[in-house]
Amino acid sequence: MLFDPASTSGAAGPPSPLKRRRFMKRTQTEGNRIGLLPTEGWRKRNMQFLNEVLIPSLLAPRKPSCHFGLLPIATQDEIAVTWLGHAGFFAQVGGINIAIDPNWALWHGPVKRVRHPSVWAHDLPPIDLVLVTHAHYDHLHLPSLRKLAAAQPIIVPEGVGQIVKNCGFGRIVELKTWQSATFRDLRITLTPARHWGARMIHDTHRGFGGFLIKSPDRCLYHCGDSAMFDGFQEIGKRSSIDLALMPIGAYDAPSGRPVHMNPEEALDAFEMLGAQSMVPMHHETFPLGGEPIHEPAERLIKAALERQIEHRVRLLRDGESALF
Repeated sequence: MLFDPASTSGAAGPPSPLKRRRFMKRTQTEGNRIGLLPTEGWRKRNMQFLNEVLIPSLLAPRKPSCHFGLLPIATQDEIAVTWLGHAGFFAQVGGINIAIDPNWALWHGPVKRVRHPSVWAHDLPPIDLVLVTHAHYDHLHLPSLRKLAAAQPIIVPEGVGQIVKNCGFGRIVELKTWQSATFRDLRITLTPARHWGARMIHDTHRGFGGFLIKSPDRCLYHCGDSAMFDGFQEIGKRSSIDLALMPIGAYDAPSGRPVHMNPEEALDAFEMLGAQSMVPMHHETFPLGGEPIHEPAERLIKAALERQIEHRVRLLRDGESALF
């Protein structure tokens, strides 16, 4: 049975007129919420992004998918993860099949996916539970969610339930930061992040974060999107994390806003969490930052070697699986 501590309806109402009037004044970070306005020099950065990243990616052929055989089947005391590209994962924790931020889009507006997906929705076994970290289009992709929806529950941050209400899920559970829901033997907790959750420019009321997914034997952490902040220490104190899925790309934002971590910061966060192992994500799928598409993975490998923790960092390819 799924327990929803936040509400019984699973959906939040529209933002108040007062919130709409206030959003243009949000130029600085409020708590962990990053403001919407760009920093000085954003015009030049946007032109560089257009000329050096976006247009070349549009002209380049999309890379073929990869095939790694059958998906693994995890035992009760194992965690299995399959990277679906970008921030999307198929995970098995405590014998339960979970999809986190699934996204099979080939386009997000003018932004082109650089590789064909290697594992599609129809390649996955039946999904028991779906988690979405926040409402941004690259994490909450409605067509992808509809491919998985089969009356199972979905867990989202507060204010996001209304977006997914017509997708075909059974129950929509909204969580505030540090609230938890249970599903069978799993406990899922929404953790803080330093980011923002607006899907449109006016709906800054929507929540955002990551997830701690705990079974009686193991704990998986999906960071969602986040810049570096000291909240990772608190997350690590609250749980013994076996595997952390950490974002490493889109750190050279055209807006200049500090909204994502670079690879070195992701390793810092990983060590702050005290997690046993790390798998990177949010790279080499959609060109969303000004950095070269392959740079995040290369920097991560180099930094892990320098810190002598390369045995704890597993770099997956799109469609590749790993057991922990």
